[in-house]
Amino acid sequence: MDLTWLEDFLVLAEQKNFSRAAEARNVSQPAFSRRIRALEDWIGTPLFARGAQGANLTRAGLHFQPLAADLMRNLHRARRDTRAVGERETGSLSIAATHALSFTFFPSWIRRHMRFEALGTLSLISDSMEACEQIMLGGEVHFLLCHYHADVPTRFDDSRFESICVGQDLLVPVCAPDPEGRPLWPLPGTTEKPVRLLAYSPASGLGRILAAHRSGNTEASRQESVFISHLAATLMTMAREGHGVAWLPLGLAEEDLKLSRLMRAGPESFDIPVEIRLFRSPDCRNHAADELWGHICRHGSATV
Repeated sequence: MDLTWLEDFLVLAEQKNFSRAAEARNVSQPAFSRRIRALEDWIGTPLFARGAQGANLTRAGLHFQPLAADLMRNLHRARRDTRAVGERETGSLSIAATHALSFTFFPSWIRRHMRFEALGTLSLISDSMEACEQIMLGGEVHFLLCHYHADVPTRFDDSRFESICVGQDLLVPVCAPDPEGRPLWPLPGTTEKPVRLLAYSPASGLGRILAAHRSGNTEASRQESVFISHLAATLMTMAREGHGVAWLPLGLAEEDLKLSRLMRAGPESFDIPVEIRLFRSPDCRNHAADELWGHICRHGSATV
């Protein structure tokens, strides 16, 4: 029995949809379906009733769900505890960061707060917000660095996960200039000629923030999604090539704006202020993580 089958089972039980669950697990739907079937074959009974409305747990599946969740928690705890024993000797530190922050904000930020020779090995995991949340909830990293907006909830329970604001950023709508130096795709657009939107996928934390900002916004009807990616860097390249408008973190787009490879697609009223926030794992702890957290709390913003 492959442990990934248990993780697949728990995600499908939550999503109740094979395609969404497969996307969350970063695997093709046929491969995901084969793994679920393999688990059912190993147990010896169907765990899901498949139908047009999705995948619902059978009685056997309902019985198995809390057992699988307990088993995964115990396995993760055993791995964390064992790893912590070794980390007390090595002082290693692991941080998950969303793609955009991992190569814009993170390098200079960590240099200000961490002495590598004192704290030991640093491991950075760069991925989408959805993947980073999963890693954090599994207790696999000490910290998560991500963009944050108060109107967009995370999967972290405030009573368990401490967090601190470590920076500010802006999501700025940008596009390529036309030959006259004006925005190629000016906002807000019109109903007859909507602005071509380079959008983030649901796995992206920036995508969640933009979706919350656009909900109930009448100007959103004047935008049509023509391209989707969870990578801000990919959207920046598409915007630079003239394919549409992308809301990019200013920290990522700043150089292109200065060099006029990109320009603002609309006035500052279209900007979305966001925080850069560091979340701390309640399960993955060692002296290096404690030292870094203490330093940031003394020199950073107030915790929440």
